[in-house]
Amino acid sequence: MTLPSLFDLSLIGRRDTPALEWNGARFTFGDIDARASRMANLLAARGLEKGDRLCVYLANCLEYIDLFLAATRLGVIFVPVNVLYRDREIRHILHDAEPKALITTAAQTEFIPDPPTPIWLLEDLRAELPNQPTTRTINVTDADTPAAIVYTSGTTGTSKGAVLTHHNFVVNAVNLLTIWQFTPADRLLLTLPLFHVHGLGNGIHCWLASGCLLRLTERFAHDQAAQWMREFQPTVFFGVPTMYVRMLEWPAETAAEVGRSMRLYVSGSAPLPAQTHEEFRAKFGHTILERYGMSETLMNITNPYIGERRPGSVGLPMPGVSVKNADPDGNPVPDGEVGELYLKGPNLFAGYWRRAEATEQAYRDGWFRTGDIAVRSPDGYYTLQGRRSDLIISGGFNIYPREIEEFLAEQPGVEEVAVASSPDPRRGEVPVAYIVGACDTAALEEACRANLASFKVPRAFLKIDKLPRTALGKIQKHLLPKWEPAN
Repeated sequence: MTLPSLFDLSLIGRRDTPALEWNGARFTFGDIDARASRMANLLAARGLEKGDRLCVYLANCLEYIDLFLAATRLGVIFVPVNVLYRDREIRHILHDAEPKALITTAAQTEFIPDPPTPIWLLEDLRAELPNQPTTRTINVTDADTPAAIVYTSGTTGTSKGAVLTHHNFVVNAVNLLTIWQFTPADRLLLTLPLFHVHGLGNGIHCWLASGCLLRLTERFAHDQAAQWMREFQPTVFFGVPTMYVRMLEWPAETAAEVGRSMRLYVSGSAPLPAQTHEEFRAKFGHTILERYGMSETLMNITNPYIGERRPGSVGLPMPGVSVKNADPDGNPVPDGEVGELYLKGPNLFAGYWRRAEATEQAYRDGWFRTGDIAVRSPDGYYTLQGRRSDLIISGGFNIYPREIEEFLAEQPGVEEVAVASSPDPRRGEVPVAYIVGACDTAALEEACRANLASFKVPRAFLKIDKLPRTALGKIQKHLLPKWEPAN
């Protein structure tokens, strides 16, 4: 099945049903279908053909959905670009993907001087759109057709474009609808950026496949989100850990009111601290469902909708997804021991765009190597320990930063924490803790020495104003200030 076929369950089958709220306006599924048809005809008139790449450098807006739906119908490969990216990062994507055009706003063109690609302004498309016919054109019949190229964050090197097919997206959407029990009666508040698979592949696809009502916002705004939830009364909310941390600042009566309409809070894109998990349950009356996915694979593992949602764990493998926890040689490790997550399944991407060698290196014996380190419990739950690249080997001992971070997050005054590696002439490398919050670093060190093995105790506790994060809340440890021991 292709994405247009999946989405037509709502765009045609629920044509007169309210579908979307955006900036105070409401649209039916028939309205969304007509807009998508107009946009597809406009893009085709501008010369876009099947197989062409189209870069979209926009914040969340109604036209973002139009453009994505149009691309899926034309067989154009959609290339979302992080709206926070600037010249160097955008240039890399444009040179790598070689798109036919880049769509952005006039205000954002200042961030892409002398682009190698023609720029189409959103303002011009808006003016032209009403004059286009609503004739439906579907050029995609093969589910293995690429639907999008999603660029990885590139924290350890040049970002790579993960090619996701119609089949990848369809499998992911059907899985989520089934295991998270989406129905047309749901009301989804979506504040995540659509340039990421969390907002696009989960949020937009679950909406269109289920036929529920969506309210889309440009971004998550802590000072407005409570009012949005009071007004819209969503039943489902997709968020990242930093959103839930900010929501914990709301008064107890606000949390209780918001929680009454909800049935499901989902967290992903970054690890959810166990402490946040417990505090949220106590305050909102809901247990956040944490799951695990990647740009290359969409969703892989999730805590159950019915059953135990275990704090600190990402849960159990999703339908059709095989998971193996392996040692450096690719052999399975016993339950309770640390290994790297390997994956198989129909959700796996088609490869890295024009990088055959990188694609080959990402696999071992048919298994995709995620680079994520985890422990599997005897009853099948997986708990992430961090990235393979984050592993600290100090004096021959393996140190997993997530363990130290979880402990420090429980200490008084610690708002956020990250543990990273620092070179050491004797031990090779040592852990260093970066702390946000009004806390006593001497007390933190004492607590670590009392509760952790000596080699796990951070060599330094550095207080900083905030942790560097991606737009989806992932900590960018390579941007943390360097620490050097005093002579």
